[in-house]
Amino acid sequence: MAHIIDGKSISNTLKEELAQHVAEMAHKPGLAVILVGEDPASKVYVNNKIKACEKTGIRSIEHRLPTDTTNQITEDLIRNLNKDSDVDGILLQLPLPKHLDSDRLIQLISAEKDVDGLNLLNVGALVANVDGMVPCTPQGCMILIKSFVKDLNGLNAVVIGRSLLFGKPMAQLLLQANCTITMAHSRTKNIDAVCRNADILVAAVGREKMVKADWIKPGACVIDVGINRMENGKLCGDVDYEAALEVAGAITPVPGGVGPMTIACLLANTIKASRQGKSANFIIN
Repeated sequence: MAHIIDGKSISNTLKEELAQHVAEMAHKPGLAVILVGEDPASKVYVNNKIKACEKTGIRSIEHRLPTDTTNQITEDLIRNLNKDSDVDGILLQLPLPKHLDSDRLIQLISAEKDVDGLNLLNVGALVANVDGMVPCTPQGCMILIKSFVKDLNGLNAVVIGRSLLFGKPMAQLLLQANCTITMAHSRTKNIDAVCRNADILVAAVGREKMVKADWIKPGACVIDVGINRMENGKLCGDVDYEAALEVAGAITPVPGGVGPMTIACLLANTIKASRQGKSANFIIN
């Protein structure tokens, strides 16, 4: 039976440590959250992030905009927040309504306030292995992996999914930890055999129970980033969890695994942004 990696417990420990840091800071970090539209899941995520900020001592500044908000209004808001010295981090909740230019809006966020780590300057910093903002979910996954795997040197790691939001930064972090990386995706041939070679298997494709037990190397560390709603209304991940428990060495549950770590790392990035100071100018005009 696999060890269940308790993301909720690990995230609570991290948030307690972050709260202690904030308590010692003269300037309390401020996180501006922009929510456009009425997407139910986004509303839940934003509310959870705001509650986590309050518990940690971080100031949350909410900007809730109607669904028909224009690109120009959203751009103007981001530019104003970039200039606001009381705002240390800016979070643009995704997905945005389809009429908005998500890529442009993300790149308008100052790199030093980009707590999601999606500004191209931060993307480049991660690839170059220099200091920058690291996307929250991959960062949280690395903490979960290291809670079980003490030495990552030379291990084979497979990441299923190649998105800029998760797959690519996840692979970079594992590479920096001296893993040998394979990125699998929808065009990968014999994907089950590829996964079977993984000491660390990270699934982030958004397909219900796609990863079967016989895809998993016995004893492997399995990180399930997916969250899917089944026909019965219950949530499940991208991994066939119950079957995988019999094969994996360790596995994250869904829910209660990666999700809580994403929020904890968002708080950590906000605190990091606050400590950077205001001298650098990374604003994209």
